[in-house]
Amino acid sequence: MKRWIVVITVITAAVMELIDTSIVNVGIYQMAGNLGVTIEDISWVITSYAIANVIIIPLTGFLQNYFGRKNYFVASIALFTFASYLCGIADTLPLLVLARFLQGVGGGALLSVSQGLLYDSFPIHQRAIASAVFGMGIVLGPTFGPTLGGYIIDNYHWSWMFFINVPIGIVAFLLSYIYIDKKPEEHHIDRSKIKIDYLGIVLLSIGIGCLQYVLERGEANDWFEDPTIVICTIALIVSLTSFIWWELKIPNPVVNLRVLKNRNLLLGSILVFVIGIGLFTSVFMYPLFVQRIIGYTATQTGLLLIPGAGITLFIFPIVGRLISKGVPPRSIATVGYLAFALFCYQMSIIDLNASPAILMGALMIRGVGLALSNVPLINQSISTLTPQEMPMGIAITNMIRQIGGAVGVALVNTYIAQRLPLNAMNLSAHLQPGDMLTQERLTTMSQGLIARGINPLDALQLSYGNLNLAVQKQALMLSYLDVFQVATMFFIVTFPLLFLLEKKKMTPQTAKAAADASH
Repeated sequence: MKRWIVVITVITAAVMELIDTSIVNVGIYQMAGNLGVTIEDISWVITSYAIANVIIIPLTGFLQNYFGRKNYFVASIALFTFASYLCGIADTLPLLVLARFLQGVGGGALLSVSQGLLYDSFPIHQRAIASAVFGMGIVLGPTFGPTLGGYIIDNYHWSWMFFINVPIGIVAFLLSYIYIDKKPEEHHIDRSKIKIDYLGIVLLSIGIGCLQYVLERGEANDWFEDPTIVICTIALIVSLTSFIWWELKIPNPVVNLRVLKNRNLLLGSILVFVIGIGLFTSVFMYPLFVQRIIGYTATQTGLLLIPGAGITLFIFPIVGRLISKGVPPRSIATVGYLAFALFCYQMSIIDLNASPAILMGALMIRGVGLALSNVPLINQSISTLTPQEMPMGIAITNMIRQIGGAVGVALVNTYIAQRLPLNAMNLSAHLQPGDMLTQERLTTMSQGLIARGINPLDALQLSYGNLNLAVQKQALMLSYLDVFQVATMFFIVTFPLLFLLEKKKMTPQTAKAAADASH
């Protein structure tokens, strides 16, 4: 009974954190209007959370060693819950942004430490299943975020996107405090003997923080036309270069980059990066497509995600059993990678008349791809590491997946901004004043407006305006399709890397080491 209380608690904590990475996306317009700020300003609510989250993830190994895993996890739940409350009561943008940053700091541990706690709840031979269970949270969190957010926005005030965390967080805090046991070494931590890599922490924080800012705000701020983007770009290059040099130089680095000499971890990180792009980009793109192009409500948008999520839930335990029985993770990941590529291809050829069944079918294929690729890739990436290298290997893959998501969203925004005017120009080239079909379209629209009591001159002007809106909508749809075509190419180009991974089964020793990684 105690085991399952711990399992439910840690999975809930991880899912709660991941939901908050995407739940606010559907409420941006309402939040901006309520606080009286621009869309560009309110986007800091997303940016601040992402920056804090990505900075803290690679530091969790050090923070666990210094404070103790249980203490760090319980304190992070408390911080996340308190920050959620602050987000809900925030009546100014600065307070909301600060609260979201604190929420991201607490959330980094909920994602990272939960995995190790979950592994420790299972015997060694069942830890591959534990990995699959945890993987469900990784995938379903970002998937259900827009669904839950859409329902709240359509029916309640946006603050409930944050207040909903408070009772859940309080229960998770109490259950964690009562039922999670400390490791023996956590009772006797001698902090005086732990050397703190202060310079490494500072360089990593500056570098990753600036990188996340550039990726999140680059397109909105016109990239290098903005002095802040230029300064942050210089800062991230200097900081990350110095960080790599420093971490490879000192004997006790805060992030042991030497583990990337392992071929499986290096190649696996590249593949996890692409999965991160696919996961977060599809979560970002799908709501925009069906709401802006097809005209679905936020609630309808979320409901279409449920069948795909159900497929993922069904397949994940099967993946865990296959890995625990010795099936090479690389073989499973290969099928998942192809399924994800197929999803992107299907989304690149749909049109304005796409039915809900077609969209659900594509999303179900995406669910299959995620279930078969995410956890097996992480397991394969760390399968050739030593037990001592496991914690850092898992931390790096977690960080790489998050950065992949940020890079993917930044690329999407930039690519759409570039393709939209080009597609609009190409479409407009077919609408010439003397073209018969164009004139027939304008005449039909004008006559319809005149029949409603609008005078002929105004009707003609409105018809031209409506025709322009139709062109812009079609151009936007083509731009979205272009994005999915590029995503398909990402998977095709990186697919051969799967066959460079060393094909090693997940042994009980590897599973135990992964469990001890505390991530």
